[in-house]
Amino acid sequence: MNGFDVGIYAIRRRPGRRRPFEVRWRAAGKVRSRSFLTRALADSYRAELVRAARTGLEFDPATGEPAAWNQPEPVTVTWYEHAASYAAARWPDLAAHSRSSLADALATITTALTRQDTCKQPDPRIMRSVLYRHGFNPARPAAAGTEAARILGWARHASVPVTDLAQPQVLRTALDAITMRLDGSHAAAATITRKHAVLHAALGYAVETGLLDANPLGTLPWRVPRSSAAVNPAVVASPDQVRALLAAVTLVRPDLTAFFGCLYYAALRPEEAVALRQSDCDLPARGWGMLTIHAAAPRTAAAWTSTGTSHELRGLKHRPAGTIRTVPIPPVLVTLLRGHRADHGTPADGLLFHGTRGALLSESVYGRAWHHARAIALGPGLAATLLARRPYDLRHAALSLWLNAGGEPAQVAARAGNSVHVLLTVYTHCIHGHDQLLNQHIAAALQPPAAAAPRAGRTRQRRAAMHLACTAHIPASPPSPTSSADPPATLRPHR
Repeated sequence: MNGFDVGIYAIRRRPGRRRPFEVRWRAAGKVRSRSFLTRALADSYRAELVRAARTGLEFDPATGEPAAWNQPEPVTVTWYEHAASYAAARWPDLAAHSRSSLADALATITTALTRQDTCKQPDPRIMRSVLYRHGFNPARPAAAGTEAARILGWARHASVPVTDLAQPQVLRTALDAITMRLDGSHAAAATITRKHAVLHAALGYAVETGLLDANPLGTLPWRVPRSSAAVNPAVVASPDQVRALLAAVTLVRPDLTAFFGCLYYAALRPEEAVALRQSDCDLPARGWGMLTIHAAAPRTAAAWTSTGTSHELRGLKHRPAGTIRTVPIPPVLVTLLRGHRADHGTPADGLLFHGTRGALLSESVYGRAWHHARAIALGPGLAATLLARRPYDLRHAALSLWLNAGGEPAQVAARAGNSVHVLLTVYTHCIHGHDQLLNQHIAAALQPPAAAAPRAGRTRQRRAAMHLACTAHIPASPPSPTSSADPPATLRPHR
């Protein structure tokens, strides 16, 4: 039987019948017919048959109609269903913090992309919380019959179809949602940028799965607000201030002095220092030592980790699995680590630093110790400022010091585990004294040849400018009451 052998006859009227107008056609060797109540309906159906035959569609031998007419209607996928599928696909490859961040962004967007139904719509705050905790967390689905399950069921049906996001007005609804906080105020630029990236990736996944032809964000004239990644110089402590802070930590929690020393003298991230083991440390009796960093233990809620605990050992941040980083450490840190090992020993797990009851050192434990030490070392005035407010600011102080000391950005970035671009972007306002060096070079270039200084004089100028650039820093803490306010004898004017 040939499904393309089709013949269509004229409409036949049969009086006395309930549906008097009959359309007859031949398909696949059999004569078919279908009756209609009016001639207009019969004409419309016959025209569709003629159009299908002329375009070369195959007719189904079973029904006699074009086979394409018997295809099932496409299933409509809502935005919530797609977003939940996207979160589940990304879950295995993301760190715990990234999983939480992804769920937060998708919950914000999904709450906005639901049809307004005042009778059944849950409170937006409750809905957003349920979406964050259960809807986009594959490890914690809502239990059947609970209020959370009912809210997720409502979101599944009330959420707009994914294909609707190709319409600018619908897409702008999602973009407006990521710019606002729960209290109605404007979100920070960094938050908007993060959530916009999640929306872009989720729409890209819709293109990948065939739900959209193209990512609509690429055609919409909407600009992501710019945010500054530069460190505020006000948080950067001087070497004298750091020494005072570490001395205060020794009074509060002596077992954490070396931990904070690693953040400053080796510029480690806190999660890297938490995962530091005895086997990672080369601590000679004299001179510089070496740390080999190969893991980090960031802390987040247990609901977002793969282990069900608040800490999850992972590789280095933004680096391929198995990557290591070596950091030369000065003798002062070697002494701190050797003293820590002698005073506190090394437990069976090999970790240098622990929290209460032998658990992994948590952010709350070292955060409380740091807050107490700041109050002791800085006094009420400086303690109320941004200066070294967070333990992470010790890393900022270290990298600022290394750059101010004239370190090559590529070497500093390699020790810090950053790219050169990120390093110079983040610490651009913390490099002091280089303006004077540049001014010296410009002044020398602008001088006419006759007035140019001798070569030896220019060399001395460059050396003086380099010394100024390397020694400039955030002002140290005020002199102690026992120190003299008079200048040293060598600086007093000659009488």
